[in-house]
Amino acid sequence: MQGKSSVARSTSRTGSAIVSETAAAAAVEAAVSRLDGVVVRTPLERNLRLSERTGAQILLKREDLQIGRSYKLRGAYNLIAQLDDESKSAGVVCASAGNHGQGLAYSCHALGVHGKVFVPRTTPRQKRDRIAALGGKQIQVIVTGDTYDDAAAAALADAEATGATMVPAFDDPRTVAGQGTVAVEIVQQLGHAPDVLVVPVGGGGLIAGVVSWMSARHPGVRIVGVEPAGAASMAAALAAGEPVTLPHLDSFVDGAAVRRVGDVTLPLVASAGVELMSVPEGLVCSEMLELYQVDGLIAEPAGALSTSALGNGLVVQPGETVVCLLSGGNNDVSRYSEILERSLVYEGLKHYFLVTFPQEPGALRQFLDGVLGPDDDIALFEYVKRNNRETGVALVGIEISRASDLEGLLARMEAAPLDIERINPNSPEFRYLI
Repeated sequence: MQGKSSVARSTSRTGSAIVSETAAAAAVEAAVSRLDGVVVRTPLERNLRLSERTGAQILLKREDLQIGRSYKLRGAYNLIAQLDDESKSAGVVCASAGNHGQGLAYSCHALGVHGKVFVPRTTPRQKRDRIAALGGKQIQVIVTGDTYDDAAAAALADAEATGATMVPAFDDPRTVAGQGTVAVEIVQQLGHAPDVLVVPVGGGGLIAGVVSWMSARHPGVRIVGVEPAGAASMAAALAAGEPVTLPHLDSFVDGAAVRRVGDVTLPLVASAGVELMSVPEGLVCSEMLELYQVDGLIAEPAGALSTSALGNGLVVQPGETVVCLLSGGNNDVSRYSEILERSLVYEGLKHYFLVTFPQEPGALRQFLDGVLGPDDDIALFEYVKRNNRETGVALVGIEISRASDLEGLLARMEAAPLDIERINPNSPEFRYLI
């Protein structure tokens, strides 16, 4: 488990800060009216699995059931709807890892505005296809770069060249206000404010919108932001006191894999003293599988961030009302093999080895009988026999039933008359496996 970081809530606020906070909350409430009849009022559902695990009342805000299967429509529509006629006629442009593009596409279709969506090559095809389908003739999808930040640079260059309005995924007050409307819905549906609200964090638009309204209207709510460990850009920015660019980025949690948080979003998050923690990508995969197999919910990696934190660093009290924002459900079915692989490795149930076999009869049988335990399973075996060599190396993946079985497996390998090298999950070589 990755360590969590937190920022203490400020005990004093200047007059200007209060005015700013009040204005931000008012902007969220204006967005609620603007989005009336446009967005779906998504369900707020009790989750039995997580409630029994924690002893708290765990509720999921199902933004995976929003139009475009993500909350992103809220911010995109709120911004585009406020443009004047001249700006609308010039069109809009955005960068997206997939969900923001779908929100912009639907908004363009509804408002009759032409738009371009730049997405990185890592964006699942399912998201690209949905952007095109939601936008119809109003939308052009352009694939460029390897990360969201690459797509953002291309989108900005296009906006400057064409005069189109840039619609940021998170770093604009109008986007932030639109995203914050989900907090208003939660309180309306509950009839009161929750004790704890857990929010996934990427560039910060969603959590900035949530805290903009909650801090002003319900300041007693504990708000926790959850980042992927391989893309913890908000934690880095809070530590530095300003947005910083991450030198390395794990893009697996594509909906939250942002190298640099926003200039607009950071001050809002910092002033509210939001608790911030990170979770490893393997844990997110395990939670995605639990959501699917136990709860019957399809969550994308970013959508599983908030629930993955429960019991894994995030402590809630029995009896508390805890709302976890399930932010999106756009997961390409082709990714589930990687999700399962990452989960097994994280849980300590799958391990890889390089085994040097002598090229003689019975060598493989010796390995099977002398090394593998009764419940161990070979999940991968890649070996090419070379006639001009006395030995050959095989890549062997072994799946064990319990993480505690690894100690015995390694002991048997040490005692075997074979040269066996374990591939460390943190090694560069391991990246070729998943």
